[in-house]
Formats: sequence, structure tokens, C-alpha cells
Amino acid sequence: MSSKVFFIPASQNDGQEVLALKSEKIFKKFGLTPKLDSHSFVALKIHFGEKGNTGYINPFWLKRIIKQIRNKTSRVFFTDTNTLYAGKRSNAVDHLRLAWGHGFRQSKLDVPIVIADGLVGRDSGEVKVGLSRIKSAKIASAFLNSDMLVCLSHFTGHILTGFGAAIKNTGMGCASRAGKLEQHSDVHPWVNPKECKECLLCFEFCPSGAMIQKDGSAFIVKDKCIGCGECLVVCPSGAVKMHWDEDCGRIQEKMAEYAYSVFKRFEGNICFLNYLLKITKDCDCMSKNGQIIAGDIGILGSYDPVALDQVSVDLVNEKAGKDILRAFHDVDWSVQLRHGAEIGLGTTDYQLIELK
Repeated sequence: MSSKVFFIPASQNDGQEVLALKSEKIFKKFGLTPKLDSHSFVALKIHFGEKGNTGYINPFWLKRIIKQIRNKTSRVFFTDTNTLYAGKRSNAVDHLRLAWGHGFRQSKLDVPIVIADGLVGRDSGEVKVGLSRIKSAKIASAFLNSDMLVCLSHFTGHILTGFGAAIKNTGMGCASRAGKLEQHSDVHPWVNPKECKECLLCFEFCPSGAMIQKDGSAFIVKDKCIGCGECLVVCPSGAVKMHWDEDCGRIQEKMAEYAYSVFKRFEGNICFLNYLLKITKDCDCMSKNGQIIAGDIGILGSYDPVALDQVSVDLVNEKAGKDILRAFHDVDWSVQLRHGAEIGLGTTDYQLIELK
């Protein structure tokens, strides 16, 4: 059975007011607001963009969606999780400041920001999955305590997954730091003794006591390591290393299973919007504006993240005149869609409904 995907052609040149109106038209098709009451918490999952990048979704495009939700509850908030790598989004304080700089200010839209996994990425809970790759997903606590999730994704290419959209924004984006680490690797971090300065900062932040001193360097005791990734982020000399998973197919399967855990958590109270505007070769985690690989297409929405991402890929490649995602990254991006369909996250069969 096919899933409905709603579509409105759009361009960055439409301006903020028009894009806000078009976003609202898509959102209204979901009919989710009647399910809300004054006590409902609504998470607007978004990517605030990295410093120096302007490809992220403009918060003012969402003001009409926010108004629709606020008519029912004031407990609506923007949210994202801290990154696995060191940078301006690796802790809640710097993350918030970056978001403010990109226009996500409460004074502008009357919507606060909550970093979903807390100050340093430790606030999370376990969601049983029981699938082939993931048995129990480590999901940021703010999502586990919310009543509704609106997933807002900027469609881009991606070096590991071919593209990033609804599945990635839900699976990787809603995971705690430990969950991100689980998706990116099958082994624990390690310390390069030649680069370690013995500052012992990793000792202070390690929550499991896995750090010891050995032969003039920090050393990670594997049996105690819980794979949270704290040491990766806080090491000032870059001595903590990761064996990144080079199997792009395996990463996509894990990501889809994490997305499944979130989808099931919110079943019936979750929707997805993809923005196919300023479509770049690389994701918004890059600290610069990426190369444009296809012209603006529009805004799409669905209850089904697999169908939504399948339509998005089809439209982007049609616009580019070839499989532009595979051409740039040589990654079989279809794995996340195929596996998502196999595990019950959604279907690749869709009915595209254009709205006027």
C-alpha cells in the first residue's frame, strides 16, 4: 500500500512569508493539532546549522506552523542533540549560542530551545528495538518526554549515507551521543599515546571510570567503556581516536533502526517535512556553505519518513538529470530506504499529492 506525500513547489526566492504559508499548508494536512491539549509537549526537531553554514531551515519559515501548535499548547520547543565530534554543537551552552546566532531566538518566535540530550549529551534513555542491528536505542531524553514530534529536515547529500533527510534527522538526530557512537562504530574509542598531553580532562568527564594512566598517557579500559563518546569531544589535543565504521550500508541500517525506535515511540503523533531548497553536496554540519547540486524544488510532508525520503531523492535526481547523490559520494543511498521498508518504518511506494 502506498503512502501519501504532500508537495508544494517552492523556492528560496519566495521569501519568508510565502514559505511560511506553504509550510503551514503542508502541516495542516497532517491533522495533528486536534490531538493536543494545553499540557502537551511538542518537539520541533531541527538542525540549527553549523557555524559558517547557511543551508539550515530558516526559523521564520515555520512561524505559521508554530502558531497552529500554540493555539493548542504553549509547550512547543525547537530541539536538537549534541554532536559526537568536538565543535560549537558538542555541548548545550555553545549549541544554544550558535542557534541564537542563526535566528532561533525566543524573542523572535516565542519558542524556546531545549537541547534534547542535556548539557554534555548524557541525558538519554533506552528504547527497546529488537532488530538485526540495534537491540536497544539510546534516545535523547527530551524526545522520550514529549507528546508529539514534528521532524523538520533540510535535504542534502551526505558523505556516509548518500543523503540526509527525514530518516537521518530522526535516527541520528534524536540519538544521544552514545547512540550516535553506536551508529558510527562497532568498537570503542582509543587513545594515541603520542598525542596525549596527560591533561586528564577525559578522566573528569568519563562517566564510567574507564580512563586510567598507563605508560605516560591516558588509556581506555575497554571492559569499563560504555561508548558514550565524552572523551572524543573533550580531548583538547585530539588524542582520542575512533575506528569509524567504513561500511556505509551498515551505518544506514543502524540509522533506520534508530529512526524506527523514535517512530514507534510517537506512533500516530509524529510527522515529517522535508525542505528541498538550497540542496547541497554535503550536510549542514559542514562549517561552510556547500556546493549546490540541484535547483530548488519545494516542501514535502508525510506521516511516512521512508516514502517522504524516496520522493525527495527521486525529485532531486530528476532535477539534476542523473543520480547526483551517487555521483558525488559513490554511496548506495537506497540502503536506508530499503531497510526502512523491511523493518516497518514505512514504504517506498508513494502517492505524490501536489497542493496549490
